[in-house]
Amino acid sequence: MTRRKDKFNVNDENGQAMEVGNGEEANVDPDNRGQWSNQCEFFLSCLAYSVGFGNIWRFPYLCYKNGGAAFLIPFTIMLLVAGIPLFFMEVALGQYVSLGPNILFPKLCPLTGDSNCIFQSGHNYSSISCYTFEENALCRDASMYYYAGECHNTDTFCGIDSLEAVNSTHCLTANNISIRAELAVKRYSAAEDYYRNRMLGINGRSWSDLGSIRWELVGCLALAWIAVAACLIKGVKSSGKVVYFTAIFPYVVLVILFVRGITLEGAYKGIEFYILKPNMSRLMEAEVWNDAAAQIFFSLSTAFGGLIVLASYNGFKVNCMRDAIVIAISNCVTSVFAGFVIFSILGFMATSAGVEVTDVVSSGSGLAFIAYPAAVTMMPLPPLWSCLFFVMFVILGLDSQFSLVETLTSAIYDQFTSLREHKPLVISTLSLFMFVISIAFCLEGGLYVFELFNWYSGWLSVIIYGIVELFTVTYIYGIDRFMKNIRDEMEIYMPMFLYVYWAASWAVLSPIVLMTVFFFAIYSYIPAYYEDYVYPPVVQGCGWLLVVLPLLSLPVSALYEIFYNKRTFKEMISATEDFKPAHELRRREPKTEPSIRYVYDNDAYANGELKVETGARNDHW
Repeated sequence: MTRRKDKFNVNDENGQAMEVGNGEEANVDPDNRGQWSNQCEFFLSCLAYSVGFGNIWRFPYLCYKNGGAAFLIPFTIMLLVAGIPLFFMEVALGQYVSLGPNILFPKLCPLTGDSNCIFQSGHNYSSISCYTFEENALCRDASMYYYAGECHNTDTFCGIDSLEAVNSTHCLTANNISIRAELAVKRYSAAEDYYRNRMLGINGRSWSDLGSIRWELVGCLALAWIAVAACLIKGVKSSGKVVYFTAIFPYVVLVILFVRGITLEGAYKGIEFYILKPNMSRLMEAEVWNDAAAQIFFSLSTAFGGLIVLASYNGFKVNCMRDAIVIAISNCVTSVFAGFVIFSILGFMATSAGVEVTDVVSSGSGLAFIAYPAAVTMMPLPPLWSCLFFVMFVILGLDSQFSLVETLTSAIYDQFTSLREHKPLVISTLSLFMFVISIAFCLEGGLYVFELFNWYSGWLSVIIYGIVELFTVTYIYGIDRFMKNIRDEMEIYMPMFLYVYWAASWAVLSPIVLMTVFFFAIYSYIPAYYEDYVYPPVVQGCGWLLVVLPLLSLPVSALYEIFYNKRTFKEMISATEDFKPAHELRRREPKTEPSIRYVYDNDAYANGELKVETGARNDHW
């Protein structure tokens, strides 16, 4: 006769749900909110979230721009006084209450409230101003200049733009200014020509004429959102498994590209420009320190809510302090290592083209879609290196997107707990909605829309939220109280020197750094532009709306608490009674009988009746 297996759910003394039966125990989630299967999933998810495009296409350029190795000094200081402390604060908050930021902060302080890649390989360019580095180098060796498939002397080349030749290397502008001939006539590399004309179709477009839809881009966008929905269809239960590949694969590709890069001719030349010529005098410039602070703040993805959400799926007594330190340092080491990869390849590119590294170095999308594609065409087996690089880029983007979408879905689940039973429907609906509103970026002039969002969103509003977060935890909730939550309740061992470090950073150093970044961002503000096109004033106003609208949640939430929930001022600046760990709140809930949920896995008892008796448990055979 087959033995019946009885299983039932209970909570342990720390609020951890356990499914118990026949002497076996397993983790379950009583609130159906989601939990990491193990600590490795949390670590890899946070690492994948924080390591993104900025590490690959922005940091190497900033390091080159701001004094090479000298830039690592302010970068490291900003990591220690602002990056790591804010990172740890967010993961500790999320782990303590197991909630997303939209529910966490109204409880913490009601006043603050809610706080694809094919490259043209022939010479059939889309415009006569297009050139390749090889053709340009051949003409340069003959002291001539390449344009429209031919080599021209200086007089003819300058005359293309109605300029006069001063000598064999310079042209004279209408304002009698001498300018290098290479810079006098606007030309595009083959990679840039493909990127602008074939991929985007942006030439001739502006904000007032965004053109028609590029259906190839729509298809790629749809594939991206399908991938996001598929990986998040079951919440952290599915995304936690995906990160084993998506978080590790970029490092594998970086190592492969590094080994290949340093073996290329001219690699040392590129690395020398990147970091081996430190300019210590740049440390006296405020812009360098601001660039370091801003890079740390945005590279670690603090104040976006994603870290709080990822940590909220942790067990209550996980050592998140250790994880925060290791992840933050790993993120910055990745940035430095990526710089060696990128500049070794750019050095090879400059050597092959017979130009200086300064003529090929770029940042942002210019590096990803123009400079690097041009470089790989000069390597043996260019399709291999192109595929490796761009697959890595796609995965880096998906990793960050996973956590950002998870932040949105977590807010929905925490606000409407009944929807936790319908996660596939929620994530499918949200992904479809986000896909539809993103189609504007797939217009021929969609890059203008992208640059507007890139210029304003995730800028001042994120910095302000970071400042508000620090002041709320430090001065309203209280450092001592927060430390007690971490050390006594979560039982995270904290040596005295770390206690002093965290307290000093949260109370003084981190707020000063963020406020300095904020005021410098205001002081150095210039209207949004793309290349030589400056957005009209009305469009600039739309950009500022992207800054202001997210901040409206602060006063709106405060007014809601005052007029709807009738809170006094003292209550507005005090944590609510339910700012407690999830297992503490479950203990306070009224218990209903029976408190044991039986699960039958023997068909012989599927339709039978169960007789529950008091006293010792009986096993039926």
